[in-house]
Amino acid sequence: MKKKTILVVDDSAPMRILLEAMLGHKYKVFAATDGLVATMWLSNGNMPDMIITDIQMPNIDGWQLAKNLSGNALYSDIPIIVLTGMDLNNNTPIYPNVARVMNKPFDPVRLIEIVDQYLMARQPVSIAG
Repeated sequence: MKKKTILVVDDSAPMRILLEAMLGHKYKVFAATDGLVATMWLSNGNMPDMIITDIQMPNIDGWQLAKNLSGNALYSDIPIIVLTGMDLNNNTPIYPNVARVMNKPFDPVRLIEIVDQYLMARQPVSIAG
């Protein structure tokens, strides 16, 4: 079975390296330094099964990335997990494609459980005959 693909978007190199190490055993992981790089990667025909993004980044931040993707039929079904060190309030925009918001620092085991849960739910159903 083909490995599912996760796009990690974070301007922090240590965070990208951590997420690649955590998820790379089970998933194909690509990393982008901000929402602009992620958008360029997507526009080259790449299609991840999930996106994990930070909020505060240069160029295109995580909320703008989620908003842009939620408004595009090609990408609107890709679940996005937002990792943030920010305190969020009721005025924080949450787009339909944002599956989960997790505060940093996060529990790595819990993040893997959540990723597995969403990606297993997206598996195509095969009928054994």
